[in-house]
Amino acid sequence: MNATTYGLDIAKTVMQVYWVDGETGEIGQRTLKRAQLVPFFANRPAARVVIEACGSAHYWARTLGALGHEVRLVHARHVRPYVRGNKNDAADARAIWSAAHQPGLRWVPAKSEDQQSVLALHRVRAQYVKTRTQMVNGLRGLLYEFGVVLPGGRQAGLKAIAASRAQLDAALPAPMRELIDGQFGMLATIERRIQEIEAQLQALERQLESARRVRAIPGVGPLGATALAAVLGEDARGYRNAREFAACLGLVPRHTGTGGKVSVGRLSKRGDPYLRTLLMHGARAVIHHAKDKNPWLQQMLARRPLNVVVAALANKMARTAWALVAHGREYKVGGMARAA
Repeated sequence: MNATTYGLDIAKTVMQVYWVDGETGEIGQRTLKRAQLVPFFANRPAARVVIEACGSAHYWARTLGALGHEVRLVHARHVRPYVRGNKNDAADARAIWSAAHQPGLRWVPAKSEDQQSVLALHRVRAQYVKTRTQMVNGLRGLLYEFGVVLPGGRQAGLKAIAASRAQLDAALPAPMRELIDGQFGMLATIERRIQEIEAQLQALERQLESARRVRAIPGVGPLGATALAAVLGEDARGYRNAREFAACLGLVPRHTGTGGKVSVGRLSKRGDPYLRTLLMHGARAVIHHAKDKNPWLQQMLARRPLNVVVAALANKMARTAWALVAHGREYKVGGMARAA
């Protein structure tokens, strides 16, 4: 592989490439249509191609990687400081190239098609859940304008409507009755789609080896297991260690330092909020419902606030998941994980 690094700014139709020849030092810039990108890199010697981790970046990482190039993805926040002057495609490509040469840069792991497929199921399910909540809240607000007050909570509100449907039909005008019927029909369709996606994820949990490993961790359910498996991949090679994985999920505290003094603050909340939410909910479930809590958790609950313990346990769950997948081990309750 030659020493040339290409900074590639991708878009839907027009791509911008910036590079400095590793042997001559000559600067090159090209604007390429989408159909020209693969032929351009197919005719180039194997080199390093750096792409900003944005829409379709993982697809191009797989496509260019198949041509023999080493493809790296860099987070947008690491690129923005190197944009000089006005922002345009050429400036972005040059900024990507500049950011790629900074020491200690953390790369975004490229995902396979299988990983992205699993994450797509999670994203669509989350969208359906959000839509379901919005529809129930909207229905609650509309009925409130007619003097109908529903109890809090989605299920409690829907049960109240079903239980008092006869009285509502007598008190509400015809358009509102039809509206309620239509909303109930849409909610039933959404609920069915959510259940279908959850069934798909449960089937994938049994197929994915990494999902089976992390499923044994207390607080990790089918959703958490498949999401962790999709992010970590088969061997978690995209992350250098367990702490880096937890940091990429925003489960480590922010810290600032000056004059040799470092102050530790709240959680950074960087990275994937969806997976972080699953881990936090799982940790809270363990704290409230687990019958046999390990000594570490009991000591934490005795001396720290509840929310701090929840975050600490979620951090511990993320690190444990990385260790199980990276080292190919099985979870063992109350001790070290054993080799598979």
